[in-house]
Amino acid sequence: MVWTKLRFTAGLTSFTFYSFVQEGFQVEHENELVLQVCLSIECRVNSDDCLMEKPTSYCQFVDSLEEDHVHRIYHDQHYGFPIDSDDELFCRLVLEINQAGLSWTTILNKQDHFRRAYSNFSIQEIARYGDADVERLLQDTGIIRNKLKVHAAIYNANQIGALQESFGSFQHWLAHHHPLPLQDWVKLFKKTFKFTGGEITNEFLMSTGYLPGAHIATCSIYPKVLKASPKWNRG
Repeated sequence: MVWTKLRFTAGLTSFTFYSFVQEGFQVEHENELVLQVCLSIECRVNSDDCLMEKPTSYCQFVDSLEEDHVHRIYHDQHYGFPIDSDDELFCRLVLEINQAGLSWTTILNKQDHFRRAYSNFSIQEIARYGDADVERLLQDTGIIRNKLKVHAAIYNANQIGALQESFGSFQHWLAHHHPLPLQDWVKLFKKTFKFTGGEITNEFLMSTGYLPGAHIATCSIYPKVLKASPKWNRG
């Protein structure tokens, strides 16, 4: 059994929770996530020959992992840290969108495939994707082959391109609106992009330093995040 971050969507409500799931277990459709929700009810999980206490945060979970584990690398080097590249901000948005209905473990394990398939997340290149590129992506087993998510990536690349023309960069557009309460960010993202509900917007902004909450105060990485001067912690 493995501990993983899951996103659950029910109607207009979506939220992230953490749960033990069978390693390698994946879902391709959000309604199948009910199977994973059931696994999150118990606080303790009996896995054949061991009984494990369920961690209460992502930070506590990664403490038990090897330094080269995908979750440890993401948590220690990326999660909550500011990003100063429009293409890399777009990368995070694409990955967060593709997690919907799936585990974050699945996305982290596929992130290199995503980078190759999506032209190293070049906003300009993806904005020019046509039907042949859509078909190519839908046939690529290394990524999430979901038509809505593929089309959302292309649409959002075009939207960010327009924001770059108006504001100079995607970063400047975000800075222009910062700070906002989460509910206002969600309204803005829904108005501007596709496939950006409340939880996707929250995770994107939290993971890139625009909203607090990525790390608990006792986490060893928390001081490093503060030193990187995330937007939420600036005066």
